[in-house]
Amino acid sequence: MAYPIEKKLVIAISSSAVFNMTDADQVFREQGEETYREHQRTHLDIPFSKGVAFPFIRRLLHLNQVFKKELPVEVVVLSRNDPDSGRRFFASCEHYKLNISRGAFLCGKDPYPYIESFNASLFLSANDNDVRGALNAGMPAGLVLPTKAPDTPDSDELRVAFDFDGVLAGDEAEQVYQEKGLDLFHNAEVINANKPLKPGPLHDLAKKLSYWQKFEAKRKKEDSNFRPLLRVAIVTARNAPAHARFVRTLEEWGLTATETFFMGGIDKSRVLRVFKPHLFLDDQISHLKGVADEIPCVHIPFGIVNRKQATS
Repeated sequence: MAYPIEKKLVIAISSSAVFNMTDADQVFREQGEETYREHQRTHLDIPFSKGVAFPFIRRLLHLNQVFKKELPVEVVVLSRNDPDSGRRFFASCEHYKLNISRGAFLCGKDPYPYIESFNASLFLSANDNDVRGALNAGMPAGLVLPTKAPDTPDSDELRVAFDFDGVLAGDEAEQVYQEKGLDLFHNAEVINANKPLKPGPLHDLAKKLSYWQKFEAKRKKEDSNFRPLLRVAIVTARNAPAHARFVRTLEEWGLTATETFFMGGIDKSRVLRVFKPHLFLDDQISHLKGVADEIPCVHIPFGIVNRKQATS
């Protein structure tokens, strides 16, 4: 019987986003592929240390333990690595009790064309070219940034924070801001307050997370002892009057957020340090640099701001 991947919230992830593979990568760069593969074989019993996305992935997979009937989450690995590295990857997953059992090891080939094959709503990678290739092909992807943030196992609660324009929504409004300035941006948003924005690269991911938030809320009504595990925040540079189109767009999409922050130019790190997300996703690298050491961050290199940076 075929596995119902279409019914899952699927995250595709590179092996180097789940685990810190720096030492092994150094062997590859300095001594070549054959020595690298031998290194992986001889270190099979030595698990990789935790990588940037580990706290997010661990807590996401925990939803399957809570909702054992539905098993809502699937995490698959899409890796440029070889099968020997794959053996060590899966052995490390077993060591940390991460239920990841599916994926592809492609021996240097581009992994992102397989995002749709696995029905993934997000591909997380530490390879900038893979992420940009995926986004250019219309697929959802993000670049994990280096961090010193530890995985603190104090709670199974999963906190995810999204930027809005250029991440959940497209960048049509951001284009107006970049080309015409703040005043004309606000004027345009007031005029278009009842016109929902087009979906952005991570719209499908947010929609599936929102579905499980509603599912948890329903379970809370049925069982007063149940404590919802999923908290989703949207941290946007918008403020009034541009908030109205934001609200209208989420209504059109049927999305909800546990917390919403209209920052209006205030540094986003001020609320992120309080919310403490296990993953923060933003299209502007300037919003991530100041907080990436403390919070696992993902850059979504999509839209006009990133096109400008790429050509400058």
